Amino acid sequence: MFDYYDTLITPEEVADMLSCGMNTTYKLLKTGKIKAMRIGRVWKIPKRAVQEYIMQEAHMKATGW
Repeated sequence: MFDYYDTLITPEEVADMLSCGMNTTYKLLKTGKIKAMRIGRVWKIPKRAVQEYIMQEAHMKATGW
């Protein structure tokens, strides 16, 4: 489980990975679609959580959800 948090990235890096804007990135974080932690004003986002989100979205598009 701890390896899930090995690589933490910033919201800017999430936006780069998803090729989206910062508003979209923060919306995904705040709604919990991408699992992340917020400590004060700082987001701690496991890179693996973003990869899982990408895979989930690809699966949903492929199955027509």
